Amino acid sequence: MDDVMRELFGPMPEGVALPAPPSFDTVEEERRHRKEQLAAGFRLFGKFGFAEGVAGHITVRDPGGQDRFWVNPFGMSFNHIKASDLVLVDHTGTLVEGRRPVNRAAFVIHSQVHAARPDAIAAAHSHSLHGKAFASLGIPLDPITQDACAFYQDHSIYRDYNGIVTALEEGKNIGAALGDNKAVILQNHGLLTVGQSVAEAVWWFITMERSCQAQLLAMAAGTPTLIGREVASQTRDQLGSPLSGWFNAQPLFDQIQAEQPDLFQ
Repeated sequence: MDDVMRELFGPMPEGVALPAPPSFDTVEEERRHRKEQLAAGFRLFGKFGFAEGVAGHITVRDPGGQDRFWVNPFGMSFNHIKASDLVLVDHTGTLVEGRRPVNRAAFVIHSQVHAARPDAIAAAHSHSLHGKAFASLGIPLDPITQDACAFYQDHSIYRDYNGIVTALEEGKNIGAALGDNKAVILQNHGLLTVGQSVAEAVWWFITMERSCQAQLLAMAAGTPTLIGREVASQTRDQLGSPLSGWFNAQPLFDQIQAEQPDLFQ
C-alpha cells in the first residue's frame, strides 16, 4: 500500500489489513482470475450501457505470455459473456484458444497498445455515449471535478480518425498517442483506458465516461471553474494511482459478481 493511499485510509486498527490486489501461486490460478475479472468487466459495460452493436472490447494479457491476450468474442453481447466464452489471441492475430472470431479492430488496437505498454495488463475501449460525444470536440478533460482530476495531465488525444481501425499502423499510432498515460481520447471515436489489472482499466473507463458527461453538462450550462494546477495534481496523485483505480472498482465488481454469478462459468 503506497503512502498516498495510507493517507486516504487514515489510522488502521490493530489486525485490520489494508486492501490490496490478490497474488497467486500458479499461472493457472492467475489466468482463471484474470478471465473472471474480464467477464465481470464486460457485464459492467453491459450494465452501464456501453454497448453499441458489436463495437467495444476489453483485453487482458495472459499470464503465461506477454504476446497473448484474452478478449471478447466478436458479436457477443456484453451482458452474456462468461469466462469460458473469452478467446485468446496472440500479437500476430492467431486465434490460440476459442471457437468464435475476433473483432479485427480489437486485435489491431489492443495488440499494438499492449506492445507499446508492457506495463498495461488490461485495456478497455467502447463507444460509450458521452465518451464519443466528448471525443468529437477534440479537447482534453478539464480538472473541473474531483473525479476528473484522476486524468489531469495523464491522458492524451489521438486526433487522426481514419475510419474503422483495421490496419496495424493505425493501432501503432493509437499506442503511440496513448504514451505513458492511463487514457487516450480517440477523436470522433471514443475512449480507451489501460491499467495494471482488469479492474483498474475498467474503472478508469467508467469514471472517464462519467467525467466526460459531467464536463458536457457543465459546458452546456455555462463556463466551468477549473481546479488549480497544484490541487489538481495533488488530487490526481491521490485518486489516479493503479492501486486507487483497482480499489475504486471493487464495489462495482463485488456487485456484478453477486448479481450475475453465471459470469464465472
